[in-house]
Amino acid sequence: MKKATNMPKTILITGSTDGIGLATAKLLVTLGHHVVLHGRNPNKLEKTEKTLSALAGTEHMASYVADLSQLSDVVTFANAVAEKHNKLDVLINNAGVFKASETRTQDGLDVRFAVNTIAPYLLTQQFLPLLGPSARVINLSSAAQSPVDPKALAGQRRLPDMEAYAQSKLALTMWSRSLALSLGDDGPVIIAVNPGSLLGTKMVKQGFGVAGGDIRKGADILVRAALAEEFATASGQYFDNDTGRFGSPHPNVLEQNEVKGIVHVIEAVLADKTKAGAEAP
Repeated sequence: MKKATNMPKTILITGSTDGIGLATAKLLVTLGHHVVLHGRNPNKLEKTEKTLSALAGTEHMASYVADLSQLSDVVTFANAVAEKHNKLDVLINNAGVFKASETRTQDGLDVRFAVNTIAPYLLTQQFLPLLGPSARVINLSSAAQSPVDPKALAGQRRLPDMEAYAQSKLALTMWSRSLALSLGDDGPVIIAVNPGSLLGTKMVKQGFGVAGGDIRKGADILVRAALAEEFATASGQYFDNDTGRFGSPHPNVLEQNEVKGIVHVIEAVLADKTKAGAEAP
């Protein structure tokens, strides 16, 4: 049985320069944990590093620039982290996209599927050697989930913003459970978390034109998911922070053939777009 510990942890948060990611990073450093930062914008990342270093009382903060919409960047990012860190206690796949001026990535994928689904899958696979059985992978899901069109996931069909986002989040939730079950006790705890609907993030403001709720709600649940004992034996489960408890995932998450099909598409995309994808377990 996997158990939580109270020792300081090394926790990597993607998309940690604003929104829930930044709020979570602030809470974790004030608790004495070492947070590995990630951002796409070097200036915002430098500013974030300075802010968190001041909170933590140290300048020894690791940070990495990477555009997760580019799979080659994801591989480079993972390799750079592995060169500097021999262990990760927690990986929080927080970075996400809802709307973008250009929805097509350089790899020919929809940016929502690339950032919200495929990049977290690739990062998790790349970091498995650093993530022991007591480690955790926290994947940011959403209350917005829709049945996944495999062609859209593979970049062969365009979808409206909301539909692409909702499908990307269901695909993420599907592979989270699938990978957790396949790895079992040999792999890290893998949990999909809906941090809360319509929180006050940049994504919500851009997508819905509303200020949104208190981001702290999302940060609090991510800290709990990363550290609390209640999550130590919850691998493969889905936590819905709108209800404040573990709950039943979307029915498609429990459909074995559906899940296998989605994972197959993700792995096919990676095999086609990156050498690392062909080598992933």
